Amino acid sequence: MRSYAAVDLGASSGRVMVGRVGPDSLELTEAHRFPNRPVRVPEGLRWDVLSLYAGVLAGLRAAGRVDSVGIDSWAVDYGLLDADGSLLGNPVHYRDARTEGVAEKVWATVPAAELYAATGLQYAPFNTLYQLTAARGTRQLAHARRLLLIPDLLAYWLTGEQGTELTNASTTQLIDPATGDWSYDVAARLGIDLELFAPLRRPGDPAGLLRAEVLEETGLTGPVPVTTVGSHDTASAVAAVPATGERFAYICTGTWSLAGLELTAPVLTEESRAANFTNELGLDGTVRYLRNIMGLWLLQECLRAWGDPDLGGLLREAAAVPALRSVVDAEDAAFLAPGRMPERIAEACRASGQPVPASPAEITRCILDSLALAHRRAVAEAQRLADHPVDVVHIVGGGTRNALLCRLTADACGLPVVAGPTEAAALGNVLVQARAHGLVGDRADMRRLLARTQPLTRYEPQGNAERWREAEARLATR
Repeated sequence: MRSYAAVDLGASSGRVMVGRVGPDSLELTEAHRFPNRPVRVPEGLRWDVLSLYAGVLAGLRAAGRVDSVGIDSWAVDYGLLDADGSLLGNPVHYRDARTEGVAEKVWATVPAAELYAATGLQYAPFNTLYQLTAARGTRQLAHARRLLLIPDLLAYWLTGEQGTELTNASTTQLIDPATGDWSYDVAARLGIDLELFAPLRRPGDPAGLLRAEVLEETGLTGPVPVTTVGSHDTASAVAAVPATGERFAYICTGTWSLAGLELTAPVLTEESRAANFTNELGLDGTVRYLRNIMGLWLLQECLRAWGDPDLGGLLREAAAVPALRSVVDAEDAAFLAPGRMPERIAEACRASGQPVPASPAEITRCILDSLALAHRRAVAEAQRLADHPVDVVHIVGGGTRNALLCRLTADACGLPVVAGPTEAAALGNVLVQARAHGLVGDRADMRRLLARTQPLTRYEPQGNAERWREAEARLATR
C-alpha cells in the first residue's frame, strides 16, 4: 500500500484527501477541508489564493506520511508573477464582470468559427483567452513575466518549479486539441505572448519536490515528490469514471454539470460549435467532448438565499412536486452571476408563460427537472455530433448524493445511470499518481479498480418519455 495526497480545490471549498492504493484496493479519506470564499474588492471579484495555500499546507500536515502530492482545481483562472516570481495580486475570479463584451472584440480579429476550428473550445465568457484580452493594457499584465494556472501556481509555491499542465491548459482556448500544443497562430493574431506560460506538462510527469520550508511547516519527511495529475478537476473526474468499454457518456456534477463523451479525436465541425460543445484534453491524449451546464450552482445559490435549510428534507418535498411543471434553460448565462437565484428562476418561468414556482420545494423541483433536461440534450447531441452511441450514463461527483437528480437524469436520457464515485476528482488525482509510480496500469486498469472498490448505484429509466420530449420542445420554442 502507498499513500497519496490529492489536493482537490472546488469553487466553494478545498480539501486534501489521502488515497491508499494497493494491488486490489483503493481507499480514500479526508484529511482536511477548508472554505474557498471569493472576496469582492473595489476592483472586482477575486480568489483568496493565499488562504487556499494555507489550507493546502494545513491539509498536508494533517495527511501524515505520503508518497506523493497531486493538485487539481477548477479551470481558466490564473495568477501572474513578476520577474522575481512574486504574485502580482490575487487571481481574478471567473465570475468577475471584466470579460463582459470581450468575446465580440476577440471575434473581430479571429472570427468565432475560426477560433473554434483552431482550439475546439466552446464559447464561455470566462475562458482564459477572454480574460487575457480583458487584462490587456493593465499595469499588472505589463509587469507579468509568468502566468500560472491555479494548480500550477500552488505547485510552484510547494516546489519552486514552474510548469503548465496540459488538461488545464486546454481550457485556456490557446491549445490546439489535435496536436496537444499551443495554438501559435491564434495567440499571435490576438497579441498574446505565449512566453508567459511555463513549459507544458502532462499527467504523470514529475513536478518537483516539496521545498525544505514546506517540509518543515507540514512536518513531512522528504523527499516528497509532487506529481502532475489531470489538474483540471474535470479531467481527474473523467479519469475516475468506472466504465467498462467505450460506449458511455459521463456527467461530472457539482457546481457545474459537465456532460459528454471521452473520444480519441476532437470534433471541430461548425455544427459542433453551434451546439457549444468543447474539446478539452484528458489523460493519454483523449478528448473530453462535453458541454458546460450551469449545474448545482443553481440550487446552491437558492439554498444560500434560503438560509441553508436541510437539503434532505427539501429534496423529499421536491420529489412530491408534479414533474416538469416548469423548466428553465440550465445553460443560460443569465444564471451565471451570484445573487437572487430564486427570484431569477421565478422570473424566467413567468417570462416564458409557465407556472411560477413559489415555494423552495417547487423551485428545487424546477431546478432538478431543468438540469435533467439539460443532461438529456447534451448526451443526445454529443452522441449525434461525434457519431459515438452510448449504452449507459455515468454520473460522478457531488451530484451522486442527489438521488432525485440521478433518477430524473435516467428518466430524461432514457438510459441507465450509474452514480458514483462521489469523490471522482480526488480519486482520479490519486490514481494518476499511483500509475506514475507503477501501482496501476492503463486507464482501463484504473477503471476496473474503481468499479471493484467504490460504491456505485444504478438507476434504470422509468416514467413517461413523451413528457420529457414535450418539455424539451417547450423549452426550445422559447
